[in-house]
Amino acid sequence: MSEPATPDVKQARMTEFMRLLPLTLELAGLPKATGTLYSSDQMEARVMSIRTAYKLARSLLKEVADPPG
Repeated sequence: MSEPATPDVKQARMTEFMRLLPLTLELAGLPKATGTLYSSDQMEARVMSIRTAYKLARSLLKEVADPPG
């Protein structure tokens, strides 16, 4: 098992997430929730879309920072 993350690591992860949030939301392509109430299942589906988009945004950032070849 891995050791718990230090407060500095947690802060760095949060900063990275917030920095990538605009790109993540664009990649997720979800409509804005303007006064709409979502069910738990709908919210979970939106979270899954954002989670997947975040992974892709991180992957893109790594690729741009260190291109292959």
